[in-house]
Amino acid sequence: MRKKVAVIMGSDSDFDVVKKAVLRLKAWNIPVEAHVMSAHRTPKAAANFAAAAAQNGFGVIIAAAGMAAHLAGVLAAHTTLPVIGIPIKSSTFDGLDALLATVQMPTGIPVATVAVNGAENAAILAAQMLALGDEELAKTLLDAKQDMIDKVREKDNKIMTEVEAL
Repeated sequence: MRKKVAVIMGSDSDFDVVKKAVLRLKAWNIPVEAHVMSAHRTPKAAANFAAAAAQNGFGVIIAAAGMAAHLAGVLAAHTTLPVIGIPIKSSTFDGLDALLATVQMPTGIPVATVAVNGAENAAILAAQMLALGDEELAKTLLDAKQDMIDKVREKDNKIMTEVEAL
């Protein structure tokens, strides 16, 4: 049975961003759960979730948070599962604060960090991590990469045709 991915967001207002990760994971038949937990308002719930995540069938945790963005680090401190942080853009510093808070983890508490609002890349990275032990998922990812290649080639051919017509 395929391991699940947890998508934890610091606020329900982050759902518009993380929905892209959920949709991508579901498209690849990766079981996913999404929850709202706060590193500051519900730190015990976040710590308990992370501590029990592996035994509850999760293989990767994605954490999305804005502003101070300590959620990914709090989760990573309580699990040995890989944690991927999505810094969420806020109105104050355009997401730079969340990016720095997510990426600057102390030694021993690693958090892989994607771009600000980079939910789809977080899902792809989570899938790649799970694919290390799942040949079917690895094939799905190879097919997705080939699809990207094919689309770029189509665009290239279209541009070359347009340039030749000038």
